[in-house]
Amino acid sequence: MKNTAKNFMFYVAFVASLGGLLFGFDTAVISGAEKSIQVVYDLSDFSHGFTIAIALIGTIIGAFVCSKPVEKHGRLKALKIIAFLYFVSAVGSAAIIDWYSFLFFRFAGGLAVGASSVVGPMYIAEISPSRWRGRFVAFFQFNIVLGIVLAYFSNYWIHGIAHDWQWMLGVEAIPAIAFPSFLFFVLVFFIPESPRWLVKQDREAEARHVIKKVSNADIEQEIHEIKESLVTIGASGEKLFQHKYRKPILYAFLIATFNQLSGINAILYYAPRIFEMSGVFTESAMMQSIVIGLTNLTFTMIGMILIDQVGRKKLLYIGSTGMTLSLALVAKGFYQDAFSGYYMLICLMGFIAFFAISLGAVIWVLISEVFPNNVRSKGQVLGSMTHWVWSALLSWMFPVFIRTGGTFIFSFFAIMMFLSFFFALRLPETKNKSLEQIQKELTN
Repeated sequence: MKNTAKNFMFYVAFVASLGGLLFGFDTAVISGAEKSIQVVYDLSDFSHGFTIAIALIGTIIGAFVCSKPVEKHGRLKALKIIAFLYFVSAVGSAAIIDWYSFLFFRFAGGLAVGASSVVGPMYIAEISPSRWRGRFVAFFQFNIVLGIVLAYFSNYWIHGIAHDWQWMLGVEAIPAIAFPSFLFFVLVFFIPESPRWLVKQDREAEARHVIKKVSNADIEQEIHEIKESLVTIGASGEKLFQHKYRKPILYAFLIATFNQLSGINAILYYAPRIFEMSGVFTESAMMQSIVIGLTNLTFTMIGMILIDQVGRKKLLYIGSTGMTLSLALVAKGFYQDAFSGYYMLICLMGFIAFFAISLGAVIWVLISEVFPNNVRSKGQVLGSMTHWVWSALLSWMFPVFIRTGGTFIFSFFAIMMFLSFFFALRLPETKNKSLEQIQKELTN
């Protein structure tokens, strides 16, 4: 019975996190094309940064607008419609006629990314048993990283052919067809709705059936805890920004802020350019980006294994220490202007490894855990929007900062990771606790 429930839960998490694969592919596919885009459209560094960041601006809006529909119509209906914008964005980006149309289609893809970053982790957290919740929510992050690796391989193979930058962007339509239109869209009809949303809609019989399929928990006890949490905390339509929610709000804001102020998305977007600055050829820069992606994938899997065993706090302790050291060494290399591509590769591999097992593995798990049932969708929106706002700003301004050398910007990233250690000290441990237990601890 235990294995049957776990296998079904694995299937549910796999289906719900497929949007993360396209999320990751979309995030990294631009890295191989960004320099050609600047040349083709004769963009200044500021306009170039805006062109890269336009998709991230879309993610902010996509995350913001999905809260009410998710609460009103459920998590599943939201998952069923997200894939379409991925496909429209990819096909449109490959068939653009000018810079403005390119911006439009990248923005459309960003809307889907933002919505999926809210709905996917929230749905998985609400349906997962507490003892498995960390690894299953982290499955969303795993698919993001897998998408990034696939994008790097795609860019490497396509680089050098005529109009390669358009092919790099257009190839996204292939996974967009194979996964959302076939797997994602079809399989989502065979996974259940969130039991916590069902209880909120007074559909307890359906909620009992879902809990029975995904867990060996005491069904009546779990239903009672969910109902009690809804009564204790207040009405489902209440506002998020209240004094009693100050701790969840603060934790979600800070984990999302430190995640992006590590520089992770800016580094992933501009990886080939960073390696070229260190003295390697373009082809080698593309290959080194693949090494970075594979490092990210490997250590994300390690983080998935550890998150429910050692807990969120210890992973953040280890990660913040390793990231601070790695980023400081990158800044030192830029300052001395005496490092090779291999020095840069080793330092960034270290940074990626420590990021993947800590902030990368923990962010979506923690944001989906800390908010009470009644305001979880709003809290998830807050965390996702914070993440995407910082990502958009850094990706927009990174070409400006890197133009003067990388000492300043990488020193800033290192300082932020040093500060994240003290955030981890104050963070409560949430492993092996039900969402309702966490709610009681954080809202008393």
